[in-house]
Amino acid sequence: MSDTTPATAPRVAVVGAGPAGLMAAEVLAAAGAQVDVFDASAVPARKFLLAGKGGLNLTHSEPLPAFTDRYAERAPEVARWLQTFGPQALRDWAQGLGVSTFVGSSGRVFPESMKAAPLLRAWLHRLRASGVRLHLRHRWQAGALQHGPELRFETPDGPRQVHADALLLALGGASWARLGSDGAWVQPLGEAGLALSPLQPANCGFDVGWSEHFASRHAGAPLKSVLLDARDSRGRQFRRKGECVVTATGLEGSLVYAASALLRDEIAAHGRALVLLDLLPDRPLDELQTALARGRGARSLANHLKEQAGLSGAKAGLLREGLSAEAWQLQSRDVAWLARRIKALPLQLHAARPIDEAISTAGGVRLEALDAQLMWRDRPGVFFAGEMLDWEAPTGGYLLTACFASGVVAARGLLQWWAAKTP
Repeated sequence: MSDTTPATAPRVAVVGAGPAGLMAAEVLAAAGAQVDVFDASAVPARKFLLAGKGGLNLTHSEPLPAFTDRYAERAPEVARWLQTFGPQALRDWAQGLGVSTFVGSSGRVFPESMKAAPLLRAWLHRLRASGVRLHLRHRWQAGALQHGPELRFETPDGPRQVHADALLLALGGASWARLGSDGAWVQPLGEAGLALSPLQPANCGFDVGWSEHFASRHAGAPLKSVLLDARDSRGRQFRRKGECVVTATGLEGSLVYAASALLRDEIAAHGRALVLLDLLPDRPLDELQTALARGRGARSLANHLKEQAGLSGAKAGLLREGLSAEAWQLQSRDVAWLARRIKALPLQLHAARPIDEAISTAGGVRLEALDAQLMWRDRPGVFFAGEMLDWEAPTGGYLLTACFASGVVAARGLLQWWAAKTP
Protein backbone atom coordinates (compact mmCIF):
# COMPACT_ATOMS: atom_id res chain seq x y z
CA MET A 1 0.00 0.00 0.00
CA SER A 2 1.05 3.54 -0.61
CA ASP A 3 3.36 5.23 1.93
CA THR A 4 1.92 8.65 0.91
CA THR A 5 -1.62 7.95 2.13
CA PRO A 6 -3.01 10.98 4.03
CA ALA A 7 -3.32 10.32 7.73
CA THR A 8 -7.09 10.85 7.64
CA ALA A 9 -7.72 8.35 4.82
CA PRO A 10 -7.80 4.65 5.70
CA ARG A 11 -5.72 2.15 3.84
CA VAL A 12 -8.14 -0.66 3.05
CA ALA A 13 -7.50 -4.14 1.72
CA VAL A 14 -10.46 -5.73 -0.03
CA VAL A 15 -9.99 -9.45 -0.55
CA GLY A 16 -12.22 -10.84 -3.27
CA ALA A 17 -12.86 -9.23 -6.66
CA GLY A 18 -16.43 -10.37 -7.17
CA PRO A 19 -19.47 -8.06 -7.22
CA ALA A 20 -19.51 -7.52 -3.43
CA GLY A 21 -15.79 -6.77 -3.18
CA LEU A 22 -15.68 -4.49 -6.21
CA MET A 23 -18.76 -2.58 -5.07
CA ALA A 24 -17.19 -2.08 -1.65
CA ALA A 25 -14.01 -0.86 -3.31
CA GLU A 26 -15.98 1.67 -5.36
CA VAL A 27 -17.75 3.10 -2.32
CA LEU A 28 -14.50 3.28 -0.35
CA ALA A 29 -12.54 4.96 -3.14
CA ALA A 30 -15.30 7.51 -3.72
CA ALA A 31 -14.92 8.52 -0.06
CA GLY A 32 -11.17 9.03 -0.43
CA ALA A 33 -9.90 5.75 1.00
CA GLN A 34 -6.77 4.16 -0.43
CA VAL A 35 -8.07 0.85 -1.76
CA ASP A 36 -6.25 -2.27 -2.87
CA VAL A 37 -8.30 -5.23 -4.11
CA PHE A 38 -6.70 -8.68 -3.99
CA ASP A 39 -7.96 -11.81 -5.73
CA ALA A 40 -6.52 -15.29 -6.14
CA SER A 41 -7.73 -15.59 -9.73
CA ALA A 42 -6.11 -14.23 -12.85
CA VAL A 43 -9.40 -12.60 -13.89
CA PRO A 44 -11.67 -10.54 -11.62
CA ALA A 45 -15.33 -11.51 -11.13
CA ARG A 46 -15.02 -14.83 -12.97
CA LYS A 47 -18.25 -16.27 -11.59
CA PHE A 48 -20.07 -13.05 -12.46
CA LEU A 49 -18.77 -13.29 -16.02
CA LEU A 50 -19.79 -16.91 -16.43
CA ALA A 51 -23.24 -16.28 -14.95
CA GLY A 52 -23.73 -13.56 -17.55
CA LYS A 53 -22.91 -15.66 -20.58
CA GLY A 54 -26.48 -16.84 -21.02
CA GLY A 55 -27.98 -13.48 -20.04
CA LEU A 56 -26.98 -11.53 -16.94
CA ASN A 57 -29.95 -11.45 -14.56
CA LEU A 58 -28.92 -8.38 -12.61
CA THR A 59 -31.95 -7.90 -10.36
CA HIS A 60 -35.76 -8.17 -10.31
CA SER A 61 -38.52 -5.62 -10.78
CA GLU A 62 -41.06 -6.88 -8.24
CA PRO A 63 -42.10 -4.55 -5.38
CA LEU A 64 -39.55 -4.32 -2.58
CA PRO A 65 -41.68 -6.06 0.12
CA ALA A 66 -42.08 -9.14 -2.10
CA PHE A 67 -38.44 -8.86 -3.16
CA THR A 68 -37.31 -8.84 0.46
CA ASP A 69 -39.41 -11.89 1.32
CA ARG A 70 -37.21 -13.95 -1.03
CA TYR A 71 -34.51 -14.00 1.64
CA ALA A 72 -36.66 -16.12 3.97
CA GLU A 73 -35.21 -16.32 7.50
CA ARG A 74 -32.65 -13.60 6.77
CA ALA A 75 -35.21 -11.20 5.28
CA PRO A 76 -35.03 -8.72 8.21
CA GLU A 77 -31.24 -8.37 7.91
CA VAL A 78 -31.13 -8.26 4.11
CA ALA A 79 -33.99 -5.73 4.09
CA ARG A 80 -31.68 -3.27 5.84
CA TRP A 81 -29.06 -3.78 3.14
CA LEU A 82 -31.64 -3.21 0.42
CA GLN A 83 -32.76 0.04 2.06
CA THR A 84 -29.19 1.22 1.54
CA PHE A 85 -28.79 -0.08 -2.00
CA GLY A 86 -31.84 -1.77 -3.52
CA PRO A 87 -32.91 -3.05 -6.95
CA GLN A 88 -33.60 0.38 -8.43
CA ALA A 89 -30.32 1.74 -7.11
CA LEU A 90 -28.57 -1.17 -8.81
CA ARG A 91 -30.25 -0.34 -12.13
CA ASP A 92 -29.31 3.33 -11.73
CA TRP A 93 -25.74 2.32 -10.98
CA ALA A 94 -25.57 0.23 -14.16
CA GLN A 95 -26.99 3.15 -16.14
CA GLY A 96 -24.20 5.30 -14.73
CA LEU A 97 -21.74 2.89 -16.34
CA GLY A 98 -23.51 3.34 -19.67
CA VAL A 99 -25.35 0.02 -19.38
CA SER A 100 -29.10 0.31 -19.87
CA THR A 101 -31.35 -2.37 -18.42
CA PHE A 102 -34.78 -3.75 -19.30
CA VAL A 103 -37.44 -5.81 -17.56
CA GLY A 104 -38.09 -9.22 -19.11
CA SER A 105 -41.45 -10.95 -19.32
CA SER A 106 -40.83 -12.70 -15.98
CA GLY A 107 -40.00 -9.46 -14.19
CA ARG A 108 -36.28 -10.19 -14.21
CA VAL A 109 -33.95 -7.30 -15.07
CA PHE A 110 -31.19 -7.68 -17.65
CA PRO A 111 -28.64 -5.40 -19.34
CA GLU A 112 -29.70 -4.47 -22.87
CA SER A 113 -26.75 -6.46 -24.22
CA MET A 114 -27.67 -9.42 -21.97
CA LYS A 115 -23.95 -9.84 -21.23
CA ALA A 116 -21.82 -9.31 -18.12
CA ALA A 117 -18.57 -8.52 -19.91
CA PRO A 118 -19.40 -4.99 -21.17
CA LEU A 119 -20.61 -3.96 -17.71
CA LEU A 120 -17.53 -5.40 -16.01
CA ARG A 121 -15.16 -3.69 -18.46
CA ALA A 122 -16.76 -0.31 -17.85
CA TRP A 123 -16.78 -0.91 -14.11
CA LEU A 124 -13.10 -1.90 -13.89
CA HIS A 125 -12.17 1.14 -15.99
CA ARG A 126 -14.02 3.43 -13.58
CA LEU A 127 -12.50 1.72 -10.53
CA ARG A 128 -8.96 2.15 -11.85
CA ALA A 129 -9.68 5.78 -12.71
CA SER A 130 -10.80 6.34 -9.11
CA GLY A 131 -7.49 5.01 -7.80
CA VAL A 132 -8.45 1.44 -6.91
CA ARG A 133 -5.49 -0.89 -7.38
CA LEU A 134 -6.27 -4.46 -8.42
CA HIS A 135 -3.83 -7.25 -7.54
CA LEU A 136 -4.58 -10.57 -9.22
CA ARG A 137 -3.06 -13.98 -8.49
CA HIS A 138 -2.81 -12.94 -4.83
CA ARG A 139 -4.14 -15.70 -2.57
CA TRP A 140 -4.84 -14.46 0.93
CA GLN A 141 -3.41 -16.58 3.73
CA ALA A 142 -6.39 -16.55 6.07
CA GLY A 143 -4.53 -18.35 8.85
CA ALA A 144 -2.28 -15.33 9.29
CA LEU A 145 -5.26 -13.40 10.67
CA GLN A 146 -4.63 -15.08 14.01
CA HIS A 147 -1.12 -13.73 14.28
CA GLY A 148 -1.44 -9.99 13.78
CA PRO A 149 -2.66 -7.15 11.57
CA GLU A 150 -0.32 -7.80 8.67
CA LEU A 151 -1.95 -9.48 5.66
CA ARG A 152 -0.07 -12.23 3.89
CA PHE A 153 -0.55 -13.31 0.29
CA GLU A 154 0.93 -16.00 -1.90
CA THR A 155 1.74 -14.63 -5.35
CA PRO A 156 3.53 -15.90 -8.48
CA ASP A 157 6.54 -13.89 -7.25
CA GLY A 158 6.48 -15.43 -3.79
CA PRO A 159 5.00 -14.40 -0.44
CA ARG A 160 3.89 -10.80 0.00
CA GLN A 161 3.08 -8.98 3.23
CA VAL A 162 0.73 -5.99 3.27
CA HIS A 163 -0.33 -3.60 6.00
CA ALA A 164 -3.84 -2.15 6.02
CA ASP A 165 -5.87 -0.07 8.44
CA ALA A 166 -8.96 -2.17 7.72
CA LEU A 167 -9.82 -5.41 5.99
CA LEU A 168 -12.95 -6.17 3.98
CA LEU A 169 -13.47 -9.81 3.01
CA ALA A 170 -15.72 -10.81 0.12
CA LEU A 171 -14.48 -14.33 -0.58
CA GLY A 172 -17.67 -15.94 -1.89
CA GLY A 173 -19.13 -19.29 -0.93
CA ALA A 174 -18.02 -22.73 -2.08
CA SER A 175 -19.82 -23.35 -5.35
CA TRP A 176 -18.01 -23.39 -8.70
CA ALA A 177 -14.64 -23.72 -7.00
CA ARG A 178 -12.84 -23.59 -10.35
CA LEU A 179 -13.91 -19.94 -10.58
CA GLY A 180 -12.41 -19.03 -7.21
CA SER A 181 -15.18 -19.59 -4.63
CA ASP A 182 -13.68 -22.63 -2.96
CA GLY A 183 -14.60 -22.03 0.69
CA ALA A 184 -10.96 -22.32 1.73
CA TRP A 185 -11.51 -19.52 4.24
CA VAL A 186 -13.92 -21.53 6.40
CA GLN A 187 -11.44 -23.52 8.49
CA PRO A 188 -8.93 -20.75 9.28
CA LEU A 189 -11.61 -18.17 10.10
CA GLY A 190 -13.41 -20.70 12.26
CA GLU A 191 -10.17 -21.42 14.09
CA ALA A 192 -9.76 -17.67 14.58
CA GLY A 193 -13.03 -17.68 16.52
CA LEU A 194 -15.49 -16.46 13.89
CA ALA A 195 -18.99 -17.97 14.26
CA LEU A 196 -19.91 -19.88 11.10
CA SER A 197 -22.81 -21.92 9.81
CA PRO A 198 -21.82 -24.91 7.66
CA LEU A 199 -21.77 -24.18 3.95
CA GLN A 200 -24.48 -26.03 2.05
CA PRO A 201 -25.60 -26.16 -1.60
CA ALA A 202 -28.31 -23.67 -2.59
CA ASN A 203 -30.10 -23.33 -5.91
CA CYS A 204 -29.06 -26.89 -6.64
CA GLY A 205 -30.27 -30.08 -8.26
CA PHE A 206 -31.30 -33.26 -6.46
CA ASP A 207 -30.82 -36.99 -6.88
CA VAL A 208 -33.85 -39.20 -7.44
CA GLY A 209 -32.14 -42.40 -8.53
CA TRP A 210 -33.70 -43.10 -11.91
CA SER A 211 -33.75 -46.51 -13.46
CA GLU A 212 -31.05 -47.03 -16.08
CA HIS A 213 -33.80 -47.37 -18.68
CA PHE A 214 -35.25 -43.93 -17.92
CA ALA A 215 -31.94 -42.12 -17.40
CA SER A 216 -30.39 -43.43 -20.61
CA ARG A 217 -33.35 -42.21 -22.66
CA HIS A 218 -34.29 -38.94 -21.01
CA ALA A 219 -31.27 -37.37 -19.24
CA GLY A 220 -31.08 -33.78 -20.42
CA ALA A 221 -34.76 -33.59 -21.40
CA PRO A 222 -36.68 -30.49 -20.31
CA LEU A 223 -39.91 -30.79 -18.38
CA LYS A 224 -41.83 -27.74 -19.50
CA SER A 225 -44.91 -26.38 -17.78
CA VAL A 226 -45.03 -28.64 -14.74
CA LEU A 227 -46.13 -27.83 -11.21
CA LEU A 228 -43.95 -28.85 -8.27
CA ASP A 229 -45.65 -29.32 -4.89
CA ALA A 230 -43.53 -29.99 -1.80
CA ARG A 231 -44.29 -29.86 1.92
CA ASP A 232 -41.86 -30.36 4.76
CA SER A 233 -42.25 -31.65 8.31
CA ARG A 234 -42.23 -28.08 9.65
CA GLY A 235 -45.36 -27.17 7.73
CA ARG A 236 -43.65 -25.14 5.01
CA GLN A 237 -45.03 -25.59 1.50
CA PHE A 238 -43.71 -24.83 -1.95
CA ARG A 239 -46.15 -24.94 -4.85
CA ARG A 240 -45.26 -23.35 -8.16
CA LYS A 241 -45.48 -23.88 -11.89
CA GLY A 242 -42.37 -23.67 -14.03
CA GLU A 243 -39.74 -25.70 -15.82
CA CYS A 244 -37.03 -28.13 -14.81
CA VAL A 245 -34.69 -30.62 -16.44
CA VAL A 246 -34.17 -34.35 -16.08
CA THR A 247 -30.54 -35.18 -15.28
CA ALA A 248 -28.75 -38.51 -15.23
CA THR A 249 -29.41 -38.74 -11.49
CA GLY A 250 -32.47 -36.62 -10.82
CA LEU A 251 -33.80 -33.12 -11.44
CA GLU A 252 -32.41 -29.61 -11.73
CA GLY A 253 -33.46 -26.28 -13.26
CA SER A 254 -35.17 -23.08 -12.18
CA LEU A 255 -38.27 -24.68 -10.64
CA VAL A 256 -36.20 -27.09 -8.56
CA TYR A 257 -33.74 -24.37 -7.57
CA ALA A 258 -36.59 -22.26 -6.23
CA ALA A 259 -37.59 -25.10 -3.88
CA SER A 260 -34.06 -26.15 -3.02
CA ALA A 261 -33.85 -24.69 0.50
CA LEU A 262 -36.98 -26.52 1.63
CA LEU A 263 -35.95 -29.76 -0.09
CA ARG A 264 -32.35 -29.64 1.18
CA ASP A 265 -33.44 -29.05 4.77
CA GLU A 266 -36.05 -31.81 4.62
CA ILE A 267 -33.49 -34.31 3.33
CA ALA A 268 -31.07 -33.27 6.07
CA ALA A 269 -33.75 -33.84 8.71
CA HIS A 270 -35.34 -37.03 7.38
CA GLY A 271 -33.07 -38.50 4.71
CA ARG A 272 -35.48 -37.83 1.88
CA ALA A 273 -38.00 -35.32 0.54
CA LEU A 274 -41.23 -36.10 -1.29
CA VAL A 275 -42.36 -33.92 -4.18
CA LEU A 276 -45.51 -34.21 -6.25
CA LEU A 277 -45.13 -33.26 -9.90
CA ASP A 278 -48.20 -32.21 -11.87
CA LEU A 279 -47.26 -33.02 -15.45
CA LEU A 280 -50.30 -31.18 -16.90
CA PRO A 281 -51.03 -28.28 -14.53
CA ASP A 282 -53.37 -26.60 -17.01
CA ARG A 283 -55.63 -29.65 -17.40
CA PRO A 284 -58.24 -30.24 -14.66
CA LEU A 285 -58.30 -33.77 -13.26
CA ASP A 286 -61.87 -34.52 -14.35
CA GLU A 287 -61.25 -33.27 -17.88
CA LEU A 288 -58.09 -35.35 -18.12
CA GLN A 289 -59.83 -38.45 -16.82
CA THR A 290 -62.63 -38.02 -19.37
CA ALA A 291 -60.10 -37.74 -22.19
CA LEU A 292 -58.18 -40.82 -21.09
CA ALA A 293 -61.41 -42.81 -20.79
CA ARG A 294 -62.03 -42.52 -24.51
CA GLY A 295 -61.50 -45.87 -26.19
CA ARG A 296 -58.09 -46.29 -27.71
CA GLY A 297 -58.86 -49.22 -29.94
CA ALA A 298 -55.72 -50.86 -31.32
CA ARG A 299 -53.50 -47.94 -30.37
CA SER A 300 -50.76 -48.45 -27.81
CA LEU A 301 -51.03 -46.73 -24.45
CA ALA A 302 -48.11 -44.52 -25.43
CA ASN A 303 -49.98 -43.27 -28.49
CA HIS A 304 -53.18 -42.88 -26.48
CA LEU A 305 -51.38 -40.73 -23.88
CA LYS A 306 -49.88 -38.62 -26.62
CA GLU A 307 -53.18 -38.10 -28.44
CA GLN A 308 -55.50 -37.59 -25.46
CA ALA A 309 -53.16 -35.96 -22.94
CA GLY A 310 -50.31 -34.60 -25.03
CA LEU A 311 -47.83 -36.66 -23.01
CA SER A 312 -44.72 -38.06 -24.65
CA GLY A 313 -40.99 -38.28 -24.11
CA ALA A 314 -39.72 -37.71 -20.57
CA LYS A 315 -43.15 -36.85 -19.15
CA ALA A 316 -44.61 -40.12 -20.41
CA GLY A 317 -41.54 -42.01 -19.22
CA LEU A 318 -41.94 -40.61 -15.71
CA LEU A 319 -45.32 -42.28 -15.38
CA ARG A 320 -43.71 -45.72 -15.46
CA GLU A 321 -40.73 -44.82 -13.28
CA GLY A 322 -40.53 -46.77 -10.05
CA LEU A 323 -43.03 -49.41 -11.16
CA SER A 324 -42.37 -52.92 -12.37
CA ALA A 325 -43.57 -53.87 -15.82
CA GLU A 326 -46.29 -55.99 -14.24
CA ALA A 327 -47.48 -53.22 -11.92
CA TRP A 328 -47.53 -50.69 -14.75
CA GLN A 329 -49.47 -53.02 -17.03
CA LEU A 330 -52.05 -53.66 -14.33
CA GLN A 331 -52.48 -50.18 -12.90
CA SER A 332 -52.38 -48.22 -16.15
CA ARG A 333 -55.66 -49.89 -17.13
CA ASP A 334 -57.31 -47.88 -14.35
CA VAL A 335 -58.09 -44.53 -15.99
CA ALA A 336 -58.74 -42.80 -12.67
CA TRP A 337 -55.39 -44.00 -11.27
CA LEU A 338 -53.58 -42.89 -14.43
CA ALA A 339 -55.14 -39.43 -14.37
CA ARG A 340 -54.26 -38.98 -10.68
CA ARG A 341 -50.67 -40.06 -11.35
CA ILE A 342 -50.34 -37.52 -14.15
CA LYS A 343 -51.64 -34.78 -11.84
CA ALA A 344 -49.62 -35.78 -8.76
CA LEU A 345 -46.62 -37.91 -9.68
CA PRO A 346 -44.73 -38.78 -6.46
CA LEU A 347 -40.94 -38.52 -6.55
CA GLN A 348 -38.57 -39.22 -3.67
CA LEU A 349 -35.49 -36.98 -3.59
CA HIS A 350 -32.60 -38.59 -1.73
CA ALA A 351 -29.76 -36.05 -1.80
CA ALA A 352 -28.82 -32.59 -2.95
CA ARG A 353 -26.15 -32.49 -5.61
CA PRO A 354 -22.60 -31.65 -4.42
CA ILE A 355 -21.98 -28.09 -3.31
CA ASP A 356 -19.51 -27.41 -6.13
CA GLU A 357 -22.31 -27.97 -8.67
CA ALA A 358 -24.68 -25.56 -6.94
CA ILE A 359 -25.34 -22.09 -8.27
CA SER A 360 -24.81 -20.63 -4.81
CA THR A 361 -24.30 -21.64 -1.20
CA ALA A 362 -26.14 -21.22 2.07
CA GLY A 363 -24.37 -20.85 5.39
CA GLY A 364 -21.18 -18.96 6.10
CA VAL A 365 -20.34 -16.09 8.44
CA ARG A 366 -23.16 -15.82 10.97
CA LEU A 367 -24.68 -12.36 10.97
CA GLU A 368 -24.97 -12.57 14.75
CA ALA A 369 -21.17 -12.37 14.91
CA LEU A 370 -21.25 -9.04 13.05
CA ASP A 371 -22.67 -5.65 13.85
CA ALA A 372 -25.21 -3.84 11.65
CA GLN A 373 -22.35 -2.50 9.52
CA LEU A 374 -21.10 -6.07 8.89
CA MET A 375 -18.01 -5.66 11.08
CA TRP A 376 -16.77 -8.59 13.14
CA ARG A 377 -17.67 -7.69 16.71
CA ASP A 378 -14.60 -9.43 18.12
CA ARG A 379 -12.18 -8.02 15.52
CA PRO A 380 -12.83 -4.31 14.95
CA GLY A 381 -11.70 -3.26 11.49
CA VAL A 382 -12.57 -6.57 9.80
CA PHE A 383 -15.69 -6.43 7.62
CA PHE A 384 -17.53 -8.99 5.47
CA ALA A 385 -19.72 -8.86 2.37
CA GLY A 386 -21.30 -11.05 -0.28
CA GLU A 387 -22.01 -14.74 -0.48
CA MET A 388 -19.66 -15.69 2.35
CA LEU A 389 -22.30 -14.30 4.73
CA ASP A 390 -24.99 -16.62 6.12
CA TRP A 391 -27.98 -15.91 3.87
CA GLU A 392 -29.45 -17.41 0.73
CA ALA A 393 -31.90 -16.49 -2.00
CA PRO A 394 -33.38 -18.01 -5.14
CA THR A 395 -32.15 -17.17 -8.61
CA GLY A 396 -33.88 -14.31 -10.36
CA GLY A 397 -31.55 -11.42 -9.55
CA TYR A 398 -31.93 -11.73 -5.78
CA LEU A 399 -28.46 -13.21 -5.24
CA LEU A 400 -26.61 -10.50 -7.14
CA THR A 401 -28.65 -7.66 -5.67
CA ALA A 402 -27.90 -8.69 -2.09
CA CYS A 403 -24.20 -9.18 -2.89
CA PHE A 404 -23.96 -5.65 -4.29
CA ALA A 405 -25.97 -4.25 -1.39
CA SER A 406 -23.86 -5.96 1.27
CA GLY A 407 -20.74 -4.53 -0.35
CA VAL A 408 -22.18 -1.02 -0.04
CA VAL A 409 -23.22 -1.59 3.59
CA ALA A 410 -19.85 -3.02 4.62
CA ALA A 411 -17.92 -0.22 2.89
CA ARG A 412 -20.01 2.51 4.50
CA GLY A 413 -19.71 0.77 7.84
CA LEU A 414 -15.95 0.67 7.47
CA LEU A 415 -15.86 4.39 6.72
CA GLN A 416 -18.02 5.17 9.76
CA TRP A 417 -15.83 3.00 11.98
CA TRP A 418 -12.69 4.73 10.73
CA ALA A 419 -14.17 8.20 11.19
CA ALA A 420 -15.18 7.35 14.76
CA LYS A 421 -11.70 6.12 15.71
CA THR A 422 -9.72 8.84 13.92
CA PRO A 423 -9.09 12.05 15.86
